[in-house]
Amino acid sequence: MSRLNPISHQNFIRKLRQFGFEGPHAGGKHLYMLKGGVRLTIPNIHKQKIGVNLLMLLLKQAGVARDEWMENE
Repeated sequence: MSRLNPISHQNFIRKLRQFGFEGPHAGGKHLYMLKGGVRLTIPNIHKQKIGVNLLMLLLKQAGVARDEWMENE
């Protein structure tokens, strides 16, 4: 099984769109993306990459399996 790697903010949003998420939309302090009844808050990373631990947490909240995420790379 391949390992997850840190991902840039821009690539994270692009990949979420491939999974059917819409946005990002402005919402208070953070952006968010929508898919059906799921509202996923996007972290402010200020030109840094999203780390593996945070990525795994976000994928779980989004309902995206790790294997699915890895297939779309």
